[in-house]
Amino acid sequence: MMRELARRPEDVPAVFAERFNSGDPAAVAEVYEGGAVFVPEPGVPLTGAEAHSANAAFMALGVPIAVRPRHVYATGDLALLIVDWTIEGTSRAGEQVRIDGTATDVARRGADGHWRYTIDNPFGVALPSSGGAA
Repeated sequence: MMRELARRPEDVPAVFAERFNSGDPAAVAEVYEGGAVFVPEPGVPLTGAEAHSANAAFMALGVPIAVRPRHVYATGDLALLIVDWTIEGTSRAGEQVRIDGTATDVARRGADGHWRYTIDNPFGVALPSSGGAA
């Protein structure tokens, strides 16, 4: 049985990781509020179907994510989460994969009492590549 959505802001990363590792993109999408921003590469903020597709592309590697929350600062219904994460292992294509970063994320408590990402910025303060969006 999959873990329910987070009741505390510090639990959002663990809920995300469990759902990511389940391989179910719809389960991951539930960890985001409507209109949330996902930044799959520095300088490229996405919302809606584009954001969900970008997340699904990471999941399609078939490599698990490990998360280590570093800081969680909450006030009222908003929280800033600083989370170290790593996607590491052998992909479905047999290739070695290692992607990591320190996320700077924002979560919000919804009317239902569950916390969801409103901004998921996995690469934190990393600068956009020279060929990427600004």
